Amino acid sequence: MKRLIVNADDFGLTRLVNQGILDAHQNGIVTSTSLMAGGEAFDDAIAMTRWAVRLSVGVHLVLCQGAPISPPSEISTLVGEGGKTLWTFNEFLRKLATGHIDLRQVELELRRQIVRVIDAGITPSHLDGHKHVHVLPGIADVVVRLAHEFRIPRVRCPQERMPHHILWKGLTSFRAGIFKQYLAGRPISWLAGRLRVKLVRAGIDSPSHFFGLTQTGFLDADSLDRILRTLPERSSELMCHPGYPEASLVKTGTRLIAQREVECRALISRRIKDRVRGEGIELISYRDLGGAAHSRESTVPDPIVKSAPGCARPV
Repeated sequence: MKRLIVNADDFGLTRLVNQGILDAHQNGIVTSTSLMAGGEAFDDAIAMTRWAVRLSVGVHLVLCQGAPISPPSEISTLVGEGGKTLWTFNEFLRKLATGHIDLRQVELELRRQIVRVIDAGITPSHLDGHKHVHVLPGIADVVVRLAHEFRIPRVRCPQERMPHHILWKGLTSFRAGIFKQYLAGRPISWLAGRLRVKLVRAGIDSPSHFFGLTQTGFLDADSLDRILRTLPERSSELMCHPGYPEASLVKTGTRLIAQREVECRALISRRIKDRVRGEGIELISYRDLGGAAHSRESTVPDPIVKSAPGCARPV
């Protein structure tokens, strides 16, 4: 059986990103989303979840290109000058590779992000990482440990194995860009393979297949249709970034601006919904992933939340 999670990243980033994700859920094929605890539209996202009860919500762990939850003095190796923002992705990679990132500070910041989501009334369905930071050496171990601590039984594994001839077939005008994205995604896929071993050993579930890494910035109705037509058996995750452009989105530093609306239109299109039905694909959420081993209640006992050292509460 072909089972597909369609997960929209960056929930909470801006108000119109939230609206695009909600539209793609209510009118399209999005089944899950990943919430940014430090996003400027976090409260707006939480309000939307009050009545979008079928939308599975995980935590989008952020260690770069965003605002931290922790006081800057407590995560000095993670923040740039002035302490108000996290490093850019490239700066973060360089500092991690040279040993200038304190993994104890990483764990403190990520724990606070999870706690903020839980304190807002969300039982996280899964964990994943902004820019896939959760697959990086050292950080992957922290994420596995936190998943156990908070009894979150699912973690994204962005190990993309789709044959590249399928990815860029018919994309002549975008071939150079998508090839560059494909190459950039190879290290992430390789590290995700190492993460999968850790997840299996820890008893943490993840979809069998992953799509959307190479297509980041290029996902439209045509490429989405090709993915659906060649979807393998078992469970898969398709990562997407629906939303609508706005001034505040530009200020976040994301390269996905107009592209978000392209994805939103594709995800709600009649063509794509008909393709899902025609291929016999079962749309599931992250909450539905796993068998009996994951049917237990994935809630966090009050003592863990209350005693987590240094956990910040939302104001």
